[in-house]
Amino acid sequence: GRSARARPSGRDREHHGLRGRALRLRAAPAAAPARPSSPRGELTFELPDNAKQCFHEEVEQGVKFSLDYQVITGGHYDVDCYVEDPQGNTIYRETKKQYDSFTHRAEVKGVYQFCFSNEFSTFSHKTVYFDFQVGDEPPILPDMGNRVTALTQMESACVTIHEALKTVIDSQTHYRLREAQDRARAEDLNSRVSYWSVGETIALFVVSFSQVLLLKSFFTEKRPVSRAVHS
Repeated sequence: GRSARARPSGRDREHHGLRGRALRLRAAPAAAPARPSSPRGELTFELPDNAKQCFHEEVEQGVKFSLDYQVITGGHYDVDCYVEDPQGNTIYRETKKQYDSFTHRAEVKGVYQFCFSNEFSTFSHKTVYFDFQVGDEPPILPDMGNRVTALTQMESACVTIHEALKTVIDSQTHYRLREAQDRARAEDLNSRVSYWSVGETIALFVVSFSQVLLLKSFFTEKRPVSRAVHS
């Protein structure tokens, strides 16, 4: 199957493809090349303030694709998202969403574009996670879709284990995102407490020094200055 790939665009900081190390693609095993694959890309990226980033994927006509995304850190944990078909028509648009999912069946063949925008924010960087999947997941057994006989006990056990593992993977992804979000909040709270503590310490020293000077002025003996009168 095709993996997600970048297409050239005007501004490098706005348009990026799904790339190597940050992307995990799941396709059909090499032992069964004739089976249809279901490319799936997961990516976590930083979205600067007042910026937009777009990704591209070529989809065949009639193939279903889905997009799930979530803002992990930054601001109010919200982002604008929209999806365009190869003809430039907007088939999905949401503003200031913390998370959402979108599923669509391609009506025309071509390159579909989905963008994340943080242009409404002037100072908050965002960290966004998304999972983009094209096509249906291939069956676990090569002839599972065409067979007319019942599954054997071993095959039924394999299917059950496969479904359970998919649930475990989705749960791990969910808790990993929650952990990253909570860690970012804890680090932000820790930095705020540290700055507040430093400010209070400085204010305490200033007030203490001022009180010492004030008390010292109360007990300082002021001698009158005498002037000699010349006649």
